[in-house]
Amino acid sequence: MFNYVFLFFILGLVIGSFLNVCIFRLPRRESVVFPPSHCPLCQTKLIPRDLLPLFSYLWLKGRCRYCQGRISWRYPAVELLTGLLFMVLYVHFGLNLWLVKYLILTVLLIVISFIDLEHYLIPDQLILLMLGTGILLNFFTRELPIISILWGVLVPAGLLFLLATLSKGGMGGGDVKLAGAAGFFLGWPQSLLALFLASFLGSIFGLILLTFHLKKRKDPLPFAPFLSGGIILTVFFGQALLKWYFSQW
Repeated sequence: MFNYVFLFFILGLVIGSFLNVCIFRLPRRESVVFPPSHCPLCQTKLIPRDLLPLFSYLWLKGRCRYCQGRISWRYPAVELLTGLLFMVLYVHFGLNLWLVKYLILTVLLIVISFIDLEHYLIPDQLILLMLGTGILLNFFTRELPIISILWGVLVPAGLLFLLATLSKGGMGGGDVKLAGAAGFFLGWPQSLLALFLASFLGSIFGLILLTFHLKKRKDPLPFAPFLSGGIILTVFFGQALLKWYFSQW
């Protein structure tokens, strides 16, 4: 058991390294394959010892080996986050198709979240990939009935679309699409729970930023990281939370 846990952690670190490439290049409409990895500051091609996930950052003390430019905190954060989530997902689901489904969902959410954090946008190709994989994986797992998927897509997306319309731009179209795409993975009512948790997380974080004057009231705040957090929390705790909620009635 421990060997597999460690293996999934290492696999997550490696995949997290590739996700960093996607996060940097996709918003710039660059290929994620060519050219090979290079320093974004001095453009020097990186060699294998510069690309060891997490460990290279620690060894180089967060600076480029060649130009001594500072390496963004995002690189080790994405690698470590992916490694930890891969490990926890394996422990939670074991080796089965459900694990594959939620590993893919997690990978997409990480890329979407960090792109939204930096650029305030969600690339349509990632939403389309999320839709396609959600439909395909559900075909194999048979986890969700069609009616559950339909409600899981339409209700959260509809609520965010209404909010986007009423707020006149306060909520982006990418967030609406992401909420809808999540319905293919979560179904109903889990997708609505994910939206509720995302709103709660966003409200708490927003209050903290306002309290410490890190953001002003009218400053934009990317919602995809919170929606992704709500989705991940629902994957792990959704059934238990819903069971507890309905038991109160």
